[in-house]
Parts: sequence; C-alpha cells; structure tokens
Amino acid sequence: MALKIMATPHTPTLAAKRAIRKIGDGLRKARLRRRLPMEVVASRAFISRGTLARVEQGDPAVSFGIYASVMQALGLSGPLGDLVADDPVGADMESEQLPKRIRTKKAVKP
Repeated sequence: MALKIMATPHTPTLAAKRAIRKIGDGLRKARLRRRLPMEVVASRAFISRGTLARVEQGDPAVSFGIYASVMQALGLSGPLGDLVADDPVGADMESEQLPKRIRTKKAVKP
C-alpha cells in the first residue's frame, strides 16, 4: 500500500519552498563570505549547529524566528523589515478603494 501525503494548511507551496531554499542558500553564502564557521554563527544565533544546517538548506519546518536570528547573527537584520515594504498588489488594491472625489461637508443649520 502506497503512503499518501496529504497537503495541510501548514504545508508551503512549491513556490514558497523554493523561496525558503533561496533564503537558506543566501544565508550560507553570507556566512562563507564572512569566513565564519557554522559553530560561531550558531552560537551567535543561540541555536545548534544542526539547526543552522537546516536553515542553510532552506528547511521550511524551521521557524521564521530562527531564520531571523541567523540573519541577525550575520548582521543582515536590517533588510529583514524591507521584505514586505514593497507591495505593489496591496498598493493597487488600496488605490481602487480610494474615493473618486472628496466633498466638504455642509454645515448643519441649528
């Protein structure tokens, strides 16, 4: 009997998995550029070396907070807040909701 894996709401899409792997690869390259051993970065991020290895592999089961800790340990936490700053879809949706014109309210006579 074949084992069937069911998707759950917590299972990331293929595109999300690719993005997480790309982040992990970028963190690995950043660590190597800085010539830092895994033990040092893991210690600075307060995680185990094994968890750091999973981060660098782009494991989607690792929490976002751990990824943020590794980014901070590498001095990359500045751009973290910019991840969703540029939201063209949200800006377009917001623009559609803006009123076409604004009228001043008439004074109410007593």
